[in-house]
Amino acid sequence: MTSTPRLSDTGPTRAADILARRLYDAGVRLAFGMPGGEVLTLMDALEQAGIRFVLVKHENAAGFMAEAVWSLTGAPGVLLATLGPGAMNGINVVANAHQERVPLIVLTGCVDPDEAARYTHQVMDHGAVFRTITKDTLTLTAGAAGVTADRAVTTALADRPGPVHLDVPIAVAAAKGTDVGPRRLPLSPTLPAPGPIWDSARNALGAAQRPIILAGLDAVNEGAASALTTFAETHSIPVITTYRGKGLIPETHDLSLGAAGLSPLADAILLPLVKDADVVIAVGYDPIEVRPGWRDAWNPDKQMVIEIAAEDMPHYMHGATTFFRSDIAATLGALSSGVAPRNTWGGGEIAKAQAALAQAFPRDDDWGPAAVVDVVRTALPDDTIATADSGAHRILISQMWTCPTPRGLLQSTGLCTMGCAIPLAAGAKLAAPDRPVIAFTGDAGFLMVAGELATLAELNLPIIIVVFVDASLALIEKKQRERQLPNTGVDFAPHDFAAIGRAFGGNGVTVTDRAALKTAMDKAASAGTFTVIAAVIDRGAYDGRI
Repeated sequence: MTSTPRLSDTGPTRAADILARRLYDAGVRLAFGMPGGEVLTLMDALEQAGIRFVLVKHENAAGFMAEAVWSLTGAPGVLLATLGPGAMNGINVVANAHQERVPLIVLTGCVDPDEAARYTHQVMDHGAVFRTITKDTLTLTAGAAGVTADRAVTTALADRPGPVHLDVPIAVAAAKGTDVGPRRLPLSPTLPAPGPIWDSARNALGAAQRPIILAGLDAVNEGAASALTTFAETHSIPVITTYRGKGLIPETHDLSLGAAGLSPLADAILLPLVKDADVVIAVGYDPIEVRPGWRDAWNPDKQMVIEIAAEDMPHYMHGATTFFRSDIAATLGALSSGVAPRNTWGGGEIAKAQAALAQAFPRDDDWGPAAVVDVVRTALPDDTIATADSGAHRILISQMWTCPTPRGLLQSTGLCTMGCAIPLAAGAKLAAPDRPVIAFTGDAGFLMVAGELATLAELNLPIIIVVFVDASLALIEKKQRERQLPNTGVDFAPHDFAAIGRAFGGNGVTVTDRAALKTAMDKAASAGTFTVIAAVIDRGAYDGRI
């Protein structure tokens, strides 16, 4: 990976160079995509600035790789696509970034305005398409190249993070640009204003007998894990996280109640605790990550509900007694300061809930999806980065895969799109080459992105891919049966996924029991290339398990 820019001492001159330099200054070292003639100057500018361009097989995969890099480095992700079909191929991943709060810079090439007035081949209004799924959509101009580049980066990274689309006309990219400042500085942490509302929140914390914390994605994005754990330990408050918030408190901690929001089994244990709490503290919690069962999970008329978030959220999933739009870590520290700790949940409810969760998700199956997760988790170290595709397996993994720190399990929890696990794993391995990386995917999700196995081989990324093979869209098929509907459109032909892995230059093995999976994991851990492990499970294997 290039670590230093190769621009001349005179600095950038082309508008594309100014944009690339601003991305480099923001920490960007990798950009992902598929080129076209309209973005060749932009690609050159990225490389000249010290940003490596990574060729993928589909723009959607490029965006997920960029997301993983951001998750592990903090630098905004970059997706590069040419005009028309290239840009449109990225729609899914841009919508995902919007719902997952990912600062993704979406660079698209476009023809110059004079050309677009007469020429129509592949010409379309990119901004009109991206406007509803981004924080902003901009067009680069030579005279305002520096301003536009800075606006794109700062808007993407500002609370809440999210994607920004930037159209780059062909002639503008190559034209001499103007780089003007000053750069906008990041905001300082904010605290709630003193007053009766603040006093009532502190008084409620001091008097709480059954407090509970629900923490989510904003707390991860703001780096509030340490502050949250300290706050919970000081006041003996159990913590539930969303799936994206896993690891905000180590999931082996005595106060951890794991993740919630998708599994009815887990929610049946956790929701009664939330309803019985006298104080609910929502810390960076975004209900986009949970299912309808969490609507009105608490009653702010009868419970003190303290919500701390980066910005107001236009939803009606729940209410709050008190809302603080402020820095999460700083607010938790100020809320705690001077408030005496006390014993909480005197009836042993937390230990009982933890025991019930362990019983609901047993690890001792002879074989099946839970056995697969158990063998893999046991075989890999704590610092492993796991990714999960959408489907029934993701619900199970999100309950069983323990995370000691945030972002130990990467997945799509807002949009819940399929086809994300393998490219997320590829990006994670590029960003953290010394950490083990494993991707969990269903067989349908694997088939969506099978072409990216070629990318893994070309980049020499030795990730492990575990495919849950049941030749069905298992979660949808399960719902179909539960509604007593006929089996339609959910089954497909079985395939030799291990052979597909070998055909693309990796290792491939099919397993049907714990011993074979353990052997495959041991070999994959020392392999010099990627490994596809096809874990064959029975139809209906998730019944009663999620």
